[in-house]
Amino acid sequence: MSATDRSPMLAQPLQRPSPARAALYLGLLVLGALVGVAGALVQAGWFPGGLLLALAGEAGLLLGGARAAGSRGGAVAPAAGWMIAVILLTASRPEGDFVFAAESGSYLFLLGGMAVAVICATLGLGRQPGGDGVRLGK
Repeated sequence: MSATDRSPMLAQPLQRPSPARAALYLGLLVLGALVGVAGALVQAGWFPGGLLLALAGEAGLLLGGARAAGSRGGAVAPAAGWMIAVILLTASRPEGDFVFAAESGSYLFLLGGMAVAVICATLGLGRQPGGDGVRLGK
């Protein structure tokens, strides 16, 4: 967006992300999956503290990703990776093995992680115009 363009930001066409931004989003997606797997293992090991540690780690990654990318997409990409990893871990294997037990801690991790993802994606940085005269009246 140029400094002389006075049209509203929502009226401007969307552009493809640069290769560096796409690589950043892909890296955040993978990091989100790793945090989801680590959180699934930690939350059951040390129940009250592990659950809080897993959710705090997810929140830190989501807010850090939003800050690094400078947009809400930086929070959505690791949230998607977290969600994919956790959903794949909920399925039982043919041998009967599973990661999540049917107890309150597992449900708190799943629902709390989704709530943290929504909160952090909402709090993430939105698209903001740059430059000195960002107010419409100036």
